[in-house]
Amino acid sequence: MVQSLACLGDDDPVLPVGIVGATGALREKLPSGSEFVRVVDSVTRVTGVSPRALVGTEVGGVNGLMVLVAAADTGIDAVDADLMGRALPRLDQFTAAVYGCRLTPAALAGGTGASIVLDDLDAHGVERVARLFLAESGGWAAMACAPIPAGVLREAAAVGSFSHAQWLGRVQLDAQIPDPAGLADELGGRIHASGLVEDVVRYQGASMFSRGVVTLADHETQALIRIDMENEYLTVLRDGVPVASTPDIICVVERRTAVPVPCDRIRYGMDVSVLHLPGASFWRRPRHLPAVAPRAFGIDVDACLMPGAFGVAP
Repeated sequence: MVQSLACLGDDDPVLPVGIVGATGALREKLPSGSEFVRVVDSVTRVTGVSPRALVGTEVGGVNGLMVLVAAADTGIDAVDADLMGRALPRLDQFTAAVYGCRLTPAALAGGTGASIVLDDLDAHGVERVARLFLAESGGWAAMACAPIPAGVLREAAAVGSFSHAQWLGRVQLDAQIPDPAGLADELGGRIHASGLVEDVVRYQGASMFSRGVVTLADHETQALIRIDMENEYLTVLRDGVPVASTPDIICVVERRTAVPVPCDRIRYGMDVSVLHLPGASFWRRPRHLPAVAPRAFGIDVDACLMPGAFGVAP
């Protein structure tokens, strides 16, 4: 069901698929099971191109599994890659869009039965119109974008992200004793601080997404740690100095169990560790980095990345 991009010919078309919107709404407005078939059929009909494989739009969260659902529904294999290499909030932050691929023709289908086909829009236009459609589709929608030749996708995607995510999970599950520091060493990451959450402030940012700031004091050094977040953790400052940032992976985990704490669940008094993991190599390229660096989220600091990355070397 999941194959390497290397198994495809350069001209084989690969169709990006995923869920857009509030994935939590899936619990209230359940899928009918036809959404991915509908969007894949719509893009195939408009383009006249039958996909040889599917690629997930995002490896983080629910979308990390949705490409497998789409593959099962359509009978088309998925490839070991995605269009983010992590979780990101906007469609114009797809690696393919940043690389220069067009997202349209694209199709969306929601749990209400509503569907739409978009064409002749740039990535920012797709982002805007897709968000408007969500109000008619129950808050979420399945999405398929224009097919991308496999040869282009090898340069325009976070290659190997699916197997990398499996490896990350396997390392955590195989750990005999849940230990954030040991987990960081095993994963090639770094612990920037451990301590009790002293404050969580949430507010509406300039974009449609809510923002927040988490503060804690490192229990060993008493250094003040500030974490900026949107849908994901974006930057870590230690006594005012940036030490980690998007597009690397910032994880807040429970210190006693090493279980990740999502942004919407972090609360005052939690005992946590702040884990920093290297991100996808795609975002290390100077032409691509600005699209997902802190300033892309309105945070006025430079990107602060770990050595190393996963995926095809820049």
